[in-house]
Amino acid sequence: MRKNLRSYIINIIAVVVLFFILWGLMLAGIIDSYYSGILVTVGINIILAASLNLSTGFLGQLVLGHAGFMSVGAYAAALFTMNMPEGIPLMVRFLISLLVGGLVAAIFGIAIGIPALRLRGDYLAIITLGFAEIIRVVILNLGFTGGGQGLKNIPTPTDDTASYFAIVFWIMVLVLFVLYSFIRSRQGRAIKSIRDDEIAAESCGINTTYYKILGFTVSAFFAGIAGGLYAHYITILDPSNFGFMRSIEILVMVVLGGMGSFTGSILAATVLTALPEALRAFSDYRMLIYSLLLIVMMIFKPSGLLGTYEFSLTRLLDKLMKRVPKAKSKSKEG
Repeated sequence: MRKNLRSYIINIIAVVVLFFILWGLMLAGIIDSYYSGILVTVGINIILAASLNLSTGFLGQLVLGHAGFMSVGAYAAALFTMNMPEGIPLMVRFLISLLVGGLVAAIFGIAIGIPALRLRGDYLAIITLGFAEIIRVVILNLGFTGGGQGLKNIPTPTDDTASYFAIVFWIMVLVLFVLYSFIRSRQGRAIKSIRDDEIAAESCGINTTYYKILGFTVSAFFAGIAGGLYAHYITILDPSNFGFMRSIEILVMVVLGGMGSFTGSILAATVLTALPEALRAFSDYRMLIYSLLLIVMMIFKPSGLLGTYEFSLTRLLDKLMKRVPKAKSKSKEG
């Protein structure tokens, strides 16, 4: 118990320090609005990658329709904010709309998960891909979503990119904490046992259908929240932004970081969001370089950057503290 408390305190301090470093650089103008926008996108992509990692990495189900849940959450959150009474403070409307977007995406997750999770492997990937495309086409043809012209004039809680980064950052931290705590709980252990051997898990009395739907629904819920954050940041929603390639981008982040590692998802989402921007100077060869790096990574490190390993700041500090006394004892002997 004391060890866990110490770990939480160290992680909280590290997160707070990181935030104030980035926040201070933004206020000082060292990180301008362009790079602040990239950091906002990084935060949203981290939520998407971590949530997909729950269903693909920890549950072991190949899902190709994560952008569909993101789009449902984005439109639900945006429409809720736009249709709420203006007398309610915008920040309150915004926060409630994120929960609404997550809940609507979770409902779709349950509706799709019940029939889809009876399938496995490629069949599940195809049906989730079909779901995402159906959602995109439906949104494209509905009047209240703006149709092909998109949904415009979505109110944003702040016009300042740095302030919006602060909102995204702390919501991202909260989502990661909830997902990490969930996967370490009894339900999380049951989900991981299904990934390792579904038949053995079922023979041990684990209700595999229930836990598969639970993992799928939680994953969809947080994808919906990420969609709500995206909608209020962009302020214009276009169905084409949630196509097949968007789902593939999120899946690549999970695979590159390591299926079964939240810290891997954080690292991969950061790298894959920043890398295309860093290569913008080589605009003619940017996507070629980006693709080659991914291919090389998959050849030499197919398990991803971290595999199933979770980086622990506490463990790193403990190793450093053990090395310091050894170095002192050697210097005394010398």
